[in-house]
Amino acid sequence: MDRFMSKLIVSIISGALLLGVANPAFAQKSGEEKKTKETVAMSQTVYEKLTEIQELIEAKDYASAQRLIDELRGKKGLSPYEIAQIWNISGYSYYLQERYDDAIRAYDQVMAQPELPEALMLSTLKTKAQLQFTQEDYEGALATVRQLIANVSEPSADIYMLEGQALFQLARYDEALVPIKTGIDMYRQQGQVPKENWLLLLRVIYFEQKDYESMIGVVRELIAYYPKDTYVLTLAGIYSELGDTKKQLALTEVLYEKGYLNTASHITNLANLYLLHGLPYKAAKVLEKEMNENIVDANERNLRLLSQAWYQSREDAKAIPPLKRAAELSKEGDLYIRLAQANINLERWSEAAKAVQEGLRLGGLKRVDTANIMLGMALFNEKRLEQARRAFERAATDNRSKRAATQWIAYVDSEIKRRDLMNQNVEYQPRERDDMMDVVEGQQ
Repeated sequence: MDRFMSKLIVSIISGALLLGVANPAFAQKSGEEKKTKETVAMSQTVYEKLTEIQELIEAKDYASAQRLIDELRGKKGLSPYEIAQIWNISGYSYYLQERYDDAIRAYDQVMAQPELPEALMLSTLKTKAQLQFTQEDYEGALATVRQLIANVSEPSADIYMLEGQALFQLARYDEALVPIKTGIDMYRQQGQVPKENWLLLLRVIYFEQKDYESMIGVVRELIAYYPKDTYVLTLAGIYSELGDTKKQLALTEVLYEKGYLNTASHITNLANLYLLHGLPYKAAKVLEKEMNENIVDANERNLRLLSQAWYQSREDAKAIPPLKRAAELSKEGDLYIRLAQANINLERWSEAAKAVQEGLRLGGLKRVDTANIMLGMALFNEKRLEQARRAFERAATDNRSKRAATQWIAYVDSEIKRRDLMNQNVEYQPRERDDMMDVVEGQQ
């Protein structure tokens, strides 16, 4: 749920909230319309001209339509209602041509006429607000929507949502929350399911406010009314923000098992959750499977994660190949030290010694003294005693390892003496045998 996703959701909502520019109100004949302050009237001539203009507009012959509009506007004796309808159809034409500034000015002329029928006034204000949204004039849209609310005894839910969205776009999140929740609550009270885009907008506002607890209820509604795996994943993300990684893991695991997680980031996130909750074997199996299927890249970072999972599963033999590949890719000394430790655990002394030596060569180690202890151990077990002693001597120069290194040196020295003594015994044995044979042969 990053900033880009939030803006994307809002753009989707913007489109969903637009109810469409109203067709010219003249299509309702005089006497059939709802009026506010007086009975509206339209002559048959004006009505027929407006009908002809609308047909030209629908046929996209905007130039011819505009000529007829200009002619009609110059007609003497037009009523305020007829003038309003001429500007209304002008605005409609401009809208279809994407001449939004001209359309807004036309609708302002509609509103300038006295004694407008309520239906025409409300549709004009709503259309103007929607055009201002298109122009990203959110201050203007807010003012228009509030003018609309002031002229309606009982504003509908969608009008409140328009007000809420304008406030959201102005980053006035606390204010936006009131009309948005009002619109959604109105729908619920009417026994209707809140629109998906309305719930999405409410969710984004809670996200902007970092009110993750409130987000949970909204996302649960989205899952209940508009079930999508993305909403389940969003819910898992909310639990992550709240530090409830146990619920996050449960939801993420379900999505994975159902085949909804198919991106490397989601899969590595699942692996990390497994490790966090003491399930390293599951983490290793998931990573290995997805690497084999080329979903997760076998890069240094992911190979290190796979090796860590196998290592924590006490599968040292399986931890070594990915760790070796990661070390080769990174050329990082400490990775070679970790590789050496895995080999020591398996008593692979030669491989361990080579890994430590490479780590020391690359440098940048956190603990050079520890590396030398490991090298000494590997060399000692390979019977390379003098080399092992030199490694322990280097480790002893660091106070953190001095005691252990000194003990090892003493032990290596005793082994060197024992080895030398055995070698001397081997050298003397043939001479002693020769002497004995001389005595025996001399007695014969």
